[in-house]
Amino acid sequence: MSQLIRNFCIIAHIDHGKSTLADRFLEITETVNKRDMKEQVLDQMDLERERGITIKLQPVRMDYQGYNLNLIDTPGHVDFSYEVSRSLAAVEGAILLVDATQGIEAQTLSNLYLAIDLNLTIIPVINKIDLPNADIKQTKKDLKKLIGCLDDEIFEVSAKTGQGVKNILEYIIKKIPSPQGQDNEPLQMLIFDSLYDDYKGVIAYGRVMNGQVQKSDHIKFMASQKDSECLEVGFFKPKLIPYDYLKAGDIGYVVTGLKQVQSCRVGDTITLAKKPAVNPLPGYKVQKPMVFAGLYSKEGDDYPRLREALERLSLNDASFTYEADRSEALGFGFRCGFLGILHLDIFQERIFREYNIDLIITAPSVGYKVELSEAGQKAWQRKDKSFNKKELIITSPQLLPESTYIDTVNEPWVRVDIVTPTDYLGNIMNLVQEKRGVYLNTEYIDDKKAILHYELPLVSILIDFYDKLKSVSSGYASLNYDFLKYQSCEVVRLDILIANEPAESLATIVYKDEAYRAGRKITDKLKEILPRQLFEVKIQAAIGSKIIASSRISPLRKDVTAKLYGGDVSRKRKLLEKQKKGKKKMKQIGKVDIPHEAYLAVLKR
Repeated sequence: MSQLIRNFCIIAHIDHGKSTLADRFLEITETVNKRDMKEQVLDQMDLERERGITIKLQPVRMDYQGYNLNLIDTPGHVDFSYEVSRSLAAVEGAILLVDATQGIEAQTLSNLYLAIDLNLTIIPVINKIDLPNADIKQTKKDLKKLIGCLDDEIFEVSAKTGQGVKNILEYIIKKIPSPQGQDNEPLQMLIFDSLYDDYKGVIAYGRVMNGQVQKSDHIKFMASQKDSECLEVGFFKPKLIPYDYLKAGDIGYVVTGLKQVQSCRVGDTITLAKKPAVNPLPGYKVQKPMVFAGLYSKEGDDYPRLREALERLSLNDASFTYEADRSEALGFGFRCGFLGILHLDIFQERIFREYNIDLIITAPSVGYKVELSEAGQKAWQRKDKSFNKKELIITSPQLLPESTYIDTVNEPWVRVDIVTPTDYLGNIMNLVQEKRGVYLNTEYIDDKKAILHYELPLVSILIDFYDKLKSVSSGYASLNYDFLKYQSCEVVRLDILIANEPAESLATIVYKDEAYRAGRKITDKLKEILPRQLFEVKIQAAIGSKIIASSRISPLRKDVTAKLYGGDVSRKRKLLEKQKKGKKKMKQIGKVDIPHEAYLAVLKR
């Protein structure tokens, strides 16, 4: 019966103890054997444990006091907010977890607003009360002001020691409503995640809103219109445990048997082919990627494997996009879209670990909207007869047209919320102003903590803004941002030439008034990083045909006269002249291998 089901998730800022609290739930409900218990049980990837962050949402079913409790553990970093939104759509309640030593932070607020919009039951919990620097009184005061709850509705726990955790489970049963779906209605199952298994095919994770599904049922995907046979259904404990059926209110998995990953997409609705539902469930608002980078395999033979890896990873990461691309310098690859720099970093690390593919990654950029002039439209029509637009989305510096073809360039802006102790307001304001921020207002949570609201170009917070923010606030400030609008800007393409050859993957789009400073920084940094050759290497930064900054790496010199032990000086001159000619020839045909550090230098300029 659905009256005995409770569906909930845990939302919080990064590193506030979500996964640790989930561990205690699993221990108390004896869902995982003691011998199998380890820290961060629900973080399935080694990468998650190493970095101490949750990357993928992870569901688990717990049996407690005769009730089925379905928990979805969610990420906390802003780059994975799409995972959080999908989790919230599949549950009726949410535990709002706040670290007593850090208080309410930016992503806490962002996730809370998402939960309130979906009308979920919120259970406020203060964690880490066992630490000596825990400020329980102030955190409780902030929570009461934020969500208007009473003192006895706020739980004080230590997820590490288990203190007070059992009370939360009992309150979940009492407070969170049971699902409202009907077993006898046509099947409607919302897919909130999926993965690919080499033996079973595509496995869909979903929440059954109405109806029932069991093994051998003929199922249909309402968006892709694909049919398949249900090979297996079951629950997460947290491993996949087969069961006879899934009914309304259940969160579980369906082994679809599909071999094409495109057929099963996050947000689609599964129904029965014989008795289909009339309408699909409202899917998720698809988040558009904001950061773009080129991914190329180091070895050309790995291109087909890279394509397969991207297909499979995009199956359970709906916020990631990719399209085929080709670079003269790097060969065949893909132009990929991500939600942020951490998203990109995690993605390339997964490709290396899970598929053993070494990647070359071009410098990330944002997507610019370019409005073409009449000459630009005609030039594009000559390239592509079917082209009839005035606007282009440019995701790569190489695609930016010549200035004579451009009317205006528009860049994405974001609304930024920075939660900080009031002592650091001045430092943070200076930092944001340096990054071209537009001040909106300051909102005071209390006399010790405030929220700064700014509008900023997305490119300004792309690379090192978060690190600098932590630095100027002694680690106390936290950040959340949301896309706001496109706004006009003056930008140019900055090309980098190494040994007179354009390094395509090092090209970037920079503000016109910052072009010289950016070019000087890049050339000086590359001078330190690139290995010395037997010939002189020129490093130049250029806008079009104009060189705006340059450096040189002096050649390695071999002492060709060392073997001489006497004789006429002409012998020495002869050897030096021969060496000079060899270096001149080498300079013409020599190639410079650009190491990974060089790409990172441009990335973190």
